[in-house]
Amino acid sequence: MSPIDILIFIGIVAIGFFIAGVLAPFEALGWWAGWYGHTPRYQEVDISPVKTSTKVKHYVVFLSGIHNVSGQTFAEREIAFLAKLKVNLQDSKLVDDIFPYSVTEQPLTGQRFFAWFWRWAFQRKLQGPGLAGFLINIRNFWQVAVSADSRYGPIYNQGAAEIILHGLLRHGYLPQSGLPVILIGYSGGGQIAIGAAPYLKAAIEAPISVISLGGVMSADSGILALDRLYHLFGDKDGVQRLSSIFFPGRWPIFPYSGWNQAKAKGIIAFVPLGPPKHTGSGGYLDQEAFLSDGRTYLDNTVTVIARLVKQAF
Repeated sequence: MSPIDILIFIGIVAIGFFIAGVLAPFEALGWWAGWYGHTPRYQEVDISPVKTSTKVKHYVVFLSGIHNVSGQTFAEREIAFLAKLKVNLQDSKLVDDIFPYSVTEQPLTGQRFFAWFWRWAFQRKLQGPGLAGFLINIRNFWQVAVSADSRYGPIYNQGAAEIILHGLLRHGYLPQSGLPVILIGYSGGGQIAIGAAPYLKAAIEAPISVISLGGVMSADSGILALDRLYHLFGDKDGVQRLSSIFFPGRWPIFPYSGWNQAKAKGIIAFVPLGPPKHTGSGGYLDQEAFLSDGRTYLDNTVTVIARLVKQAF
C-alpha cells in the first residue's frame, strides 16, 4: 500500500469517526421525542417477573463494555466472569441481559434500519480481530460520549435508567421494596451506570452503588446520588486512566464538580487490582494470566467484586 493509499484510508476512517459522532445523539433524541413509539415507564410495564428467592439481599446489574451488540452477545471472557460471579453471589440476583448502548432497548442486530450491517460486522468480529469489531466499538463509544455530554446526557441517562429498570423488573425486582441495587459498569458501562443512577434511584426508591471495572467515567453529578462508587483499576489499564485526563471535571482544580464533591464526601473508593490491563489477554477477565499468589486475573476480579457487593450496604 502506497503512502497516498494509507493517507486516503486514514482520511476515510477520520471522516467516518466524525460522522458517527455527529449522528450519535439522534437515537436518544428520537427516543425522547417519541419517534420509536411509546416506551412504557415502570408503572406501566406489563412484565411477569421470574420467581425470586426471598433470600435475595441485593440485585446486581452488569453493564458490559463497548464491544457488545446486544445483551446476549458477551465475549467468552465475560461469560466466564458472569458464571463465576453468580457462584460467588448466592444471596444476590444477577441481571445480565441488558444492552446499555441503546435507549430504545434495541440490540444493534435487532429491528433497525442498519441491522444488516451490524449483523455482518458482528459475524466478521467473531472470526477474529479486525475492522468490523472496531466499528462496533466506535459506535458504542459515541453512546458513552452522549451519556457524558452535558447537553444530551440527561436524556440518554434517563433512557438508560429505564432499560435498567425494565431489566430489574424482568428478574423479579419490586420497586419500593428497598432492596439495594449494585451496578457493575465495565469500561464504558461505568459512565452509563453513574449517569443512570439518579434516575433509577428516584424510580425504585432504594440505595444504589456502582462498581466500576476499569470504568471510563466523566465527572457526572449522578455520582452524588450513589451510596458508594468503587472504582477498580489495573496498573496497566491506560484506558480508564485517560478519562481522568479527558474530562476536566475530574481534575483537582475543579473542586465543585460532581466527581470531586463525591471524593470529598467519601463516596468514591479506589480499588487497585494489580497488573491487569483494560481488556483482552492480560486484562481483568483473563483466565490465563496469574498474580504472584497463583490466582488468575479473573478469579481476583471476581473475588474483589463479590466482596464489595456484600459490603456495599
